Amino acid sequence: MPEPLWLVAANVVRWRRYGDGGQELRPGTKAYRGGAKVYVLGTYPGMGHEQVTTVGRGRASGRWITIDTGSRHLHTFRPKLVHTPAVLRHAALAARPHTREEAEELAGLLERLAAEYRETHHGAPHPTPCRCHTCLTVAGPGGLSPA
Repeated sequence: MPEPLWLVAANVVRWRRYGDGGQELRPGTKAYRGGAKVYVLGTYPGMGHEQVTTVGRGRASGRWITIDTGSRHLHTFRPKLVHTPAVLRHAALAARPHTREEAEELAGLLERLAAEYRETHHGAPHPTPCRCHTCLTVAGPGGLSPA
């Protein structure tokens, strides 16, 4: 059994803005269902952490997949001591080991940057009503934000 490893865990946004000016909404991403838990295996520092390598259960197959995704499609970044053998196998190929402190620091950075990327990516007002992650977070779990 592989040794546990500190990684950054996150959840896929339930709804994301899509299309011309972000006026359409799509659930989750092409690879992951909205709300799915994923683990960050790596980042691309030269690109400002806009893209991260993740491992999680795929939308279609339910199998563990490793894929690059936009950090703006993830939220609630947090450090997690991972024991799941399938995740550890994927991490052995891509992740460099983190200490708990490094995972906490990276989780805080990614949370801040992902929120910024969600707001600036489309550069247009939100549709009305909007169910994107940002609007749902502001409006609360039961309501829709007017934009």
